[in-house]
Amino acid sequence: MKGTLVYKILKDHLIEGDLEIGKEIAIKLNQTLTQDSTGTMVYLQLEAMGIDKIKTDLSVAYIDHNTIQAGFENADDHEFIRTAARKYGLVYSKPGGGICHQVQLERFAKPGITLIGSDSHTPTAGGLGALAIGAGGLDVAVGMANGYYYITVPKVYNVKLTGKLSDKCNGKDVILTVLQKLSVKGGVGYIMEYTGPGVKSLSVTDRATICNMGAELGATTSIFPSDENTLDFLTKQNRPEDYIELSPDEEAEYENTLEINLDDIVPMAAKPHSPDNVIKVDDEKIKVDQVAIGSCTNSSYADMMKVAKILDGNKVDPSVSLVIAPGSSNILRLLSENGALKIFIEAGARILESACGPCIGMGQAPKSKGVSLRTFNRNFKGRSGTMDAEVYLVSPETAAASAITGYLTNPNTLDLDLTIEEPGNYGKSDNYFIFPNEEDLGKDVVMGPNIKPFPKAVPLSDTINKKVILKTGDNITTDDICPSNAKLLPFRSNIPYLSQFSFKTIVDDFYDRAVNNDGGIIVGGDNYGQGSSREHAALVPLFLGVKAVIAKSFARIHRSNLINSGILPLVFVNKDDYEKIDEYDELELNNTIEAVTNGKVINLINKTKNIEIPVIFEGSPREIEVVLNGGFLNYAKNNKLEV
Repeated sequence: MKGTLVYKILKDHLIEGDLEIGKEIAIKLNQTLTQDSTGTMVYLQLEAMGIDKIKTDLSVAYIDHNTIQAGFENADDHEFIRTAARKYGLVYSKPGGGICHQVQLERFAKPGITLIGSDSHTPTAGGLGALAIGAGGLDVAVGMANGYYYITVPKVYNVKLTGKLSDKCNGKDVILTVLQKLSVKGGVGYIMEYTGPGVKSLSVTDRATICNMGAELGATTSIFPSDENTLDFLTKQNRPEDYIELSPDEEAEYENTLEINLDDIVPMAAKPHSPDNVIKVDDEKIKVDQVAIGSCTNSSYADMMKVAKILDGNKVDPSVSLVIAPGSSNILRLLSENGALKIFIEAGARILESACGPCIGMGQAPKSKGVSLRTFNRNFKGRSGTMDAEVYLVSPETAAASAITGYLTNPNTLDLDLTIEEPGNYGKSDNYFIFPNEEDLGKDVVMGPNIKPFPKAVPLSDTINKKVILKTGDNITTDDICPSNAKLLPFRSNIPYLSQFSFKTIVDDFYDRAVNNDGGIIVGGDNYGQGSSREHAALVPLFLGVKAVIAKSFARIHRSNLINSGILPLVFVNKDDYEKIDEYDELELNNTIEAVTNGKVINLINKTKNIEIPVIFEGSPREIEVVLNGGFLNYAKNNKLEV
């Protein structure tokens, strides 16, 4: 990885460890972000650490997920986060200010910085040349408290771009093409680094879209060079002083390479129910019931203006519901000033506030068996709020064209020039920000009745004897483990309540299984825990007494969240042994402390079948200590580096 952009940034921020692939290092943190869906837990954990002030250069607390205040719960969470930001010295972004990743891109992210966020789409800032990584909430809390972040040095995957994207295509079509070629597991263990002459033809927001959905590849993050396009974007955002030029060396070494000619990119769509189930738009003609445009993936000014060009003088098909959510209050202001908002309304679109909204399942659920085209990043079954809906992921250009025709439509059929002229200056609005004030530091936080303490882990037991209370297949998502919808999102700060709905997309009775068996063990397939960074997918099993998860392989963030929560993530030494365990088999793990400490194989005893199965915990020395201590919070209190 020497000479890569990734290597240069890691080297510049290195605090501890050797910069070698597979080794764990500690890096200095410049920025963090949280959002309200995961943020309440982050600030509860920060409270538990007993610190006075954060140690990052900048940390921002966004309210963008749970913005529908149908009851007191979301409003109480917002007040708790606002007062926590006041106490510790964070910037607070009020509801309506915009989606965290879009606003971070516009206002705060910089080339060459390190940024972690309690949201898996934090890599969006890689479009600006930042090393931006999605992380578990406890990682973010510790990052704010101590000013550093632990990461296992990944391999670097070079995506070499040539050619130029057509005006009817979008960064979305590029990343869908990459997903088609590599799958949702293709980026596991890698950082995706985009290079080549084609990079210069992509705007910062197209780059951000590509980096955003690098999360769906399973990649640690994605990054673009910082060049004249970056300078132009930052200048128009009134912060040219944040620009530095960054690029890999010509002789940079990569572990893998994928070449893509942007001239060959055509409009693409991800079919239900996975972001890598990708086809060309022309390959399928389907009737559309709903179109949703927005999300952190495709809600930029350029995205909105392309939609306005397509809708101008047209009407949304009578059978289609079209909703549009600009990514930030600043973009919404620009659309109101330049007439685009008028075009949306005259076309018959519904305008949503600048928030995540339907992407996170917060409203706009499709009708029963409805087909919904969305410019979002995930189309997991049930995520929309309607279990039998068919959700397709497409670009804003495809979405707008389809809203008019009522069918999945290739925007290349439109006789329009979709080249967008960006404004000379985007302006700047601070109306939705509350900036830290020295006089407010240390003031008490305010907690409503729905906010419950997070469950505490206990040190690792030497013997674990539990039944298998669930066996899953491959690619189980965090949406499966802890469902995300408008009914449950207000209870993100209430783990006991959420636990009643765990694994509801897989089985109806997981809660009862856990309660009736005094907890248990979960067995999973490949890529267990893919998707969102939400640590609730670890905290809920912890609350229900899950002691270990045994899988063929784990998604990066979820594995970290399990370790941070004191749940033992074990992998099969031989993947075929997965077939030797069934639900309700009684399993016994002995001498776990010695085995984990020394990296030894554990001979799991399947007492029901009277067989032994080798499993192992694969972790860094620090992760071993975290597991032995019963989670990251206990470990972090007693182990601090000099930054």
